[in-house]
Amino acid sequence: MLKFLKNILTTKKESPHSIALDEIPAWLIERERTAKETLRSETETSVHNIRNATANLQLIVNNLKGAEQDPETHPKIKSIAKNSLPLFLKAMNASLSKDLPEDTDAFYAAAVESVKGCLNAIRGQGRYLMVAFPNEMKATKSGIDAIGREINVMTGALGKFKKELTLIDVARRSYSALADIREGMSKSMEKEKRTTTRIQEITARLSAIGKEQQQLANDDALQSLTAQKVHHAELESERDALMRTYASLSMTASHVFRKAEKIANRQRHTTEMHTLKKTMEILSDHQVANRDEITATLNAACPITQRMIGENEISLKNKEERAMFADTSLFCTELASTSTRYHEVCKQYDTTGQALASHPLILRTNSLERERTQLQNMHAHEEQAKKELLEWREKTTGSIPVLQEELAKKMGEMIGETVQILVDDQVLVGG
Repeated sequence: MLKFLKNILTTKKESPHSIALDEIPAWLIERERTAKETLRSETETSVHNIRNATANLQLIVNNLKGAEQDPETHPKIKSIAKNSLPLFLKAMNASLSKDLPEDTDAFYAAAVESVKGCLNAIRGQGRYLMVAFPNEMKATKSGIDAIGREINVMTGALGKFKKELTLIDVARRSYSALADIREGMSKSMEKEKRTTTRIQEITARLSAIGKEQQQLANDDALQSLTAQKVHHAELESERDALMRTYASLSMTASHVFRKAEKIANRQRHTTEMHTLKKTMEILSDHQVANRDEITATLNAACPITQRMIGENEISLKNKEERAMFADTSLFCTELASTSTRYHEVCKQYDTTGQALASHPLILRTNSLERERTQLQNMHAHEEQAKKELLEWREKTTGSIPVLQEELAKKMGEMIGETVQILVDDQVLVGG
């Protein structure tokens, strides 16, 4: 007895309706097919009745064209009715001639528009015909009402159908989002594997480069190479110092020659002016002139300038200028010697530089350093790509339960049961 009562009082928990994720597209297609078939079945009679009622109403309207007015109708009303009848018939025929498609949804919309047109005609020109054609107008209103009743029947069925289609559409979008995530997750996992492999390969190569660079650093040939580098650096320092000396001397001299050139120009001594101008061009050139050019041009310009200094046409402003033009032969020798040594050092610098650049040890060291820099950049890029990939996957994984829950909810609303979606997919289950 107690067991019997317990069985009665205990609420039996219904098991959820289970469906595999991959079966959902076919399930939704079948659900949509069933919804369309149900709509057709539920509206088939109404569609038939509406077509018949429309044809019947058209007949009533056609008969109204030749109907006689009520003989007891007031003459003024008769006159109004006579003028209103053609307009009414035109409006009714326009509404009743609307095509009623085979598609249920389109049929419903066309039928509603037709009834609206008929009602507008009744409320418009039709109101003047109620007295003149009472029976015919009563029959017309009854015909419109008959169509309206069938439309009301279709309204309920179409409402259920559209609600079902909305649920199906939402479910499809949720499933599509899950399918996109599955595909994206799968691709991201494959990409992660490829990225990890590339990172391992780059790391291994960087390690090998480091070992080779260490071996090269301990190579006995490096000591002689180091001495060559030191000598090359010393030549560079000497070259730069010679250039500074040459620039200082030539600038000081050019300043004085410029004064002399202006005086020669003012005195219209054309030959002297050109001589001085050429001298300044040679001294101010960014390339260091050779010894012969310097000697020739200074031998021509210095006497002219010294004469102007002796005649007090040129005033020397500082001790460097006074020292330089006090003994121009010494200045010429110093500038020519500086030029000679500069060109010698430049030649030696270029020779040692080419020897260093073509040295196998240098070539290999430079090659390894370029490769190391490139690989380090690639390594950083791959690490960043992997980081972004994992962040995207973590974020996307969080949206999977929400989409599955929404999909199950919409499917549950369709069938009136709790739905459980079975996911046999490590991509969606485990992220």
